[in-house]
Amino acid sequence: MKQNIIFHIDINNAFLSWTAVKLLNEGYETDIRTIPSIIAGDEEKRHGVVLAKSPVAKKMGIKTAETIYSARKKCPKLEVFPPDHEYYQQMSKTFFKHLEKYTPNIEKLSVDECFMDMSNSSLLYDDLVILAYKIKEEVKELYGFTVNIGISTSKICAKMASDMEKPNKVHTLFLNEIERKMWPLPVDELYMVGKHASEKLHSLGIHTIGDLAKTDEKTLIKHFNKHGSTMHNYANGISDDLMVPSDDKNKSISTSETLSTDIGEKNKLLQVLYKQVDILGKDLRKQKLYTNTIAITYKNSDFVSYSKQLTLSTVTNSTEEISKYITNLFDQSWKNDKIRNIGVRFSNLTNKKQKQISIFTNSTEENKSDTVQETMDKINDKYGSSIIRQANLFTK
Repeated sequence: MKQNIIFHIDINNAFLSWTAVKLLNEGYETDIRTIPSIIAGDEEKRHGVVLAKSPVAKKMGIKTAETIYSARKKCPKLEVFPPDHEYYQQMSKTFFKHLEKYTPNIEKLSVDECFMDMSNSSLLYDDLVILAYKIKEEVKELYGFTVNIGISTSKICAKMASDMEKPNKVHTLFLNEIERKMWPLPVDELYMVGKHASEKLHSLGIHTIGDLAKTDEKTLIKHFNKHGSTMHNYANGISDDLMVPSDDKNKSISTSETLSTDIGEKNKLLQVLYKQVDILGKDLRKQKLYTNTIAITYKNSDFVSYSKQLTLSTVTNSTEEISKYITNLFDQSWKNDKIRNIGVRFSNLTNKKQKQISIFTNSTEENKSDTVQETMDKINDKYGSSIIRQANLFTK
């Protein structure tokens, strides 16, 4: 039986590293990775916080997401550089393009990290661990930045492996290594355990990942609901997450929003999602496209990102129908944490409408719904995008 082999590749300190590479290429004499420096946005806005910090700045106590003002108090000689997101996107595309020569099965998590399904590559390479070192050295030599690579049979363990000692390292975390390598770590370091969950776990006497793994699952569910079961599984290296390869040829559309304040109320988050679905649904209909897969992406107040997707039984471009799916998907995926950024993605797009026979609907009702949707779009195009919306979606 073929064994799954997953690489998780994470660019070390991407924004600061990419900025350093850009500055050096432009003739800047100092590598900002070697001095107290940060990448930060506009101090007058919410984005006026530390996005990335150099190792030197980290040693001085500067933390991601703190204000520039606070960071400067810790280090008066701190060098501040603005982010260049256009350049970051360019570097990200170049990086992922390089990885594609090893496997087409790449799941991008963000601009600076991804999973690579190497399960079929064992026939091409004698030793995948040696290959990981080769990839790591290639990236450093060709592009001037470093990566960490985690290797395992599951996504969660590959992710945990890459987060071990940094930077510029390769780590394995196979099932027979979990007790030795992962269980001694603080419970705070387990993927998907945020600040609030870790505080509660410590109050329950659960201090290490091993403690969590050995705790009765029913006890965790009692205190954390369904997230308790997820944490228990992750602590034991159990994950049923499948690879979702990102294919540029497989068109998708998405939108996300960084919220003005962190939100932890279900209804408020749903309102944001419904508005995003409204925008993307209209975009689908303009292009005469239908979606077969929808996803919600989250970044919480601890800057932990996660997502959940759903493949539909039949394609659709109806705002009302998609919003119902989004509601169910939200209930399945939200961890009851405070959210900083939230978004919606439609993928597996097609221009062919697939109809599915149902005892609950008929073609007359479906055509009527399409006509109503088209009329709403025309009115919004003429008088403004927010003149008319699905009332049942925006009054919950």
